[in-house]
Amino acid sequence: MFFTPKAKRNIGRILPFGIIWMVLGWIFIIIEIAAVGETDHVQETAIKLTVPIFIYASIAVGIVGCIVGAIEVIFLSAVFSKYSFMVKIIAKLIIYSVIMFFIILITFPIAASMELNTSVLDPRVWEKYVKYLYSITYLSTNLQLSVSLIAALFYSEISDKVGQRVLLNFFVGKYHQPKYETRIFMFADMKSSTTIAEKLGHVRYFELLNEYYNDFSDPVINTLGEVYQYIGDEIVISWTIEKGLKDDNCLKCFKAVKDQLKSRSEWYLREFGIQPDFKAGIHVGEVTTGEIGSLKKEIIFTGDVLNTTARIQALCGELNEDLIISEDLMNHFSQREHISFRPLGTFQLKGKETNTNLFTVAH
Repeated sequence: MFFTPKAKRNIGRILPFGIIWMVLGWIFIIIEIAAVGETDHVQETAIKLTVPIFIYASIAVGIVGCIVGAIEVIFLSAVFSKYSFMVKIIAKLIIYSVIMFFIILITFPIAASMELNTSVLDPRVWEKYVKYLYSITYLSTNLQLSVSLIAALFYSEISDKVGQRVLLNFFVGKYHQPKYETRIFMFADMKSSTTIAEKLGHVRYFELLNEYYNDFSDPVINTLGEVYQYIGDEIVISWTIEKGLKDDNCLKCFKAVKDQLKSRSEWYLREFGIQPDFKAGIHVGEVTTGEIGSLKKEIIFTGDVLNTTARIQALCGELNEDLIISEDLMNHFSQREHISFRPLGTFQLKGKETNTNLFTVAH
């Protein structure tokens, strides 16, 4: 089945919710069994744990976690994006509590009917359900769901702050030891940013940057890129060499962002009185990738390729070009007849001992 890059990314963000809920559900079951001592000694309002019910409960909890994840990723994360962390958590807890009530209304009778080996419409099932709502078991279930919900929301917030890829790599320890990689980097810098900041003032300029960077999101996702850093009005985007060259992704990203900003030009003019634009440099080379830091750990890239890309991007204004790429990158596209390049000349980049040939994409 074919999924778009954005759909794949959303699925990758939703699945951890299901995993978190399922794992915590297993932990709660083990704790309850240890506390009760024997699974035969359960309260009247509780459901006796059997293998079929355990399987059903695991699947149900995993699905509920994915439903919460889907609601979070697709809807609520955007609704509460401008609120503080505590406001987000409290508001979402209230919303999800209502959702959990209706989920329990559906799942408990099914589990009870499985335990009693009867129809879900059997009066005994609903008698058990009513007793359950007024029992310590219901309170315990809600506490468990709250812990699962808070854990999932914390995961979501941390993932949004550091990036899903970075968070996953921290968990699996992929970059605990430095690794060599060949990557493509794009340094994209907003045009006339100093003038725009002076015109708008600090607060409005920050709001503009936020909207401007949001317009990079879909193009970066759709071209399989990763945002490495935001540096003031500059964004650094990175690809593994395989993903960056596939379908000309690193070049398509540039054009897609240009098109996105152009499509919203009227909105920008109406809201801010300006139309943001950018210039970019793209280069490819080897980097060392690894975790660094003591008080605060980050996964960073180090290597000459980053400095060179920054120098290439800095020449855009001097050469009056929106996009400049290195000869190293251009050579990777030399066999692709649908793309043509225009040479810009040979330059002595700052900090480089050898000259660098630079190109732009011919229109």
